Amino acid sequence: MRFLTLRYFYAVAKLGSIRKAADRLHVAPSALSRQIAQLEHELDAVLFERSKSGVRLTAAGEVLARQSHRIFRDIDRARAGIDDLRGLRRGEVSLWVIEGFVRGVLPKILADFQKRYPAVAFKVQTASTDRIIEALLEDDADIGITFNAAPRAEIETIAEFPEPISCLVSPDHKYAGRKQLSLADICREPLALPDHSFGLRQSFDRAVANQKLVPLVILTTNSLELTSTMAATGQFIAFKPALAVVSPLKSGRLLAIPVTDIELASARSSISVHRDRPLSHAAQEFLKLLTAEIRSSKEQPD
Repeated sequence: MRFLTLRYFYAVAKLGSIRKAADRLHVAPSALSRQIAQLEHELDAVLFERSKSGVRLTAAGEVLARQSHRIFRDIDRARAGIDDLRGLRRGEVSLWVIEGFVRGVLPKILADFQKRYPAVAFKVQTASTDRIIEALLEDDADIGITFNAAPRAEIETIAEFPEPISCLVSPDHKYAGRKQLSLADICREPLALPDHSFGLRQSFDRAVANQKLVPLVILTTNSLELTSTMAATGQFIAFKPALAVVSPLKSGRLLAIPVTDIELASARSSISVHRDRPLSHAAQEFLKLLTAEIRSSKEQPD
């Protein structure tokens, strides 16, 4: 099996289309198809199911795609290790974070790191907590920042920080003058909530179940930004952890009101890595800065 053929296969597997993969690799679709056919002949297995809309991995293709992913990630690590031996400060860090974090301290941390290591590149992906854990397990992420993630044996938590959940309301909402709200009060009003893959939603669902409440959930979405926008209309209540409420509060569009429930008040964010997977020098250095900067921001008075 030639490396180039494996590279072609992996591109098709990721993009789900021979034509898109050919465009990405700057080769003719017919040449790419021949490489895939040759690989299938060599392995004596059908790797893709073809259709008018594209291609889909077969069971055999899924096995090869997983192994290919590991191979290419190992090659990236080997390249980073060689760079480290040469004393170079280049490389790439794959960072997966919860959506609210990109509106907080992350831009400053990235900018500070770039000043120290100007040749290091970043891939930053926002996702739900469940998807971030999946990315760490599948070797798509070097570092993950999650919210109220359930413990996993394969995941090492480098640092945890308190992130109490507040409910967000418009200054025109009936609860705008309240100093705190009970979960029972909140559940009487229309709610805009993230979907169940978010750690925030999982915390809310546990708290509601513990009190045997029936919330009035009108909107479910994978966008925390949309939940805030709906709260700003004055008709909905939304929820966000402390790290995500700074921007909407500064704008004056929303007010943050603490929730009395212990499940929501004791929420936390975590910086995590895969327990058995070594980080490149660039990722190690960024992890140190990330942890120190977040810890410092938490220790500063409001």
